[in-house]
Amino acid sequence: VDEIRAGIRHLCTLRVTEPELEYLRGLRCIKSDFVDFLGLFQMNEKYISVAPSAAGNGESEVTVRGPWLHTILFEIPVLAIINEIYFRNTVRVPDYALGRRRLEEKIALVTDDPALAELKIADYGTRRRFSRLWHEEVLIECRNRLGVHLAGTSNVLFAMTYGLTPLGTMAHEYLQACQALGPRLRDSQTFAFETWAREYRGDLGIALSDVYGMSAFLRDFDMYFCKLFDGARHDSGDPVAWGERLIAHYEKNRVDPRTKTLVFSDALTFPRVVGLYLRFRDRARTAFGVGTNLTNDLGYTPLQIVIKMVRCNGQPVAKVSDSPEKNMCEDEAYLAYLRQVFEIAAPASSRA
Repeated sequence: VDEIRAGIRHLCTLRVTEPELEYLRGLRCIKSDFVDFLGLFQMNEKYISVAPSAAGNGESEVTVRGPWLHTILFEIPVLAIINEIYFRNTVRVPDYALGRRRLEEKIALVTDDPALAELKIADYGTRRRFSRLWHEEVLIECRNRLGVHLAGTSNVLFAMTYGLTPLGTMAHEYLQACQALGPRLRDSQTFAFETWAREYRGDLGIALSDVYGMSAFLRDFDMYFCKLFDGARHDSGDPVAWGERLIAHYEKNRVDPRTKTLVFSDALTFPRVVGLYLRFRDRARTAFGVGTNLTNDLGYTPLQIVIKMVRCNGQPVAKVSDSPEKNMCEDEAYLAYLRQVFEIAAPASSRA
């Protein structure tokens, strides 16, 4: 806990530098007023607390509470800090040689197969990386060896440093917040999509599909949104079933799925990426965000940790996933109400 606190304390001393601000100004999807804000912005330690769990079970509790504008940027760096400190304490002498061999095998799996010529993979691994230095080594090797197969990275600093494309999609937290900030609850998902489209005007056109589950997503993702958005992102449940349902949904709404992008980002490994690519490559555009398996594969069990919003504007918010273990809500009454509103069946274990 003390090491995590020290890492966060250091994080809160950092400022976005002028060269970094100039780089951000060159990104079409980021508005100039937000870059100006980042020039003044500094994370504040008073909005985050780290303490041993009150349950006395050896776990730690991290709570972020404050104005959303000042708290949203904690998520990725804090998770990266926790991961690095955990592995620094549990793996004194990392087996980098094994990590390099595994990385070599992954790269060869893609580059040695002519059938995968159009396959592109992005690095989504900052929050669960083994360490910053290992992440950087992996990314440099991927840039040098994967070549055109490397679509980019969600780490904006590494994108700037190594001339890569910064990539990312809609966050769960955004859709969750719209439950509190939008109109009536039933319209919160469509409100989120409409607001996003008005802000980005065609950029960042990938809709997140798993805050309410795929069935609720498809009910709201009507012909208008099918045509408006470039595609959708899978992050829970069976990826094959998700892809088949989305393609059928596009066809039902008279949209050619070959013009749309299916983004897969849930617990991907390179073999799974290859399998999904070969299944869908001729039927839709595909994109793959690989996280833990890329930046934390040295033979040690990675941490499965996330930070999610649980309250906004004084009211509970929830994520209801097609993978029940990813559900998140602290208020059972609100969760039951949300399930009723969006016609989401409770998991079998809850109904029993």
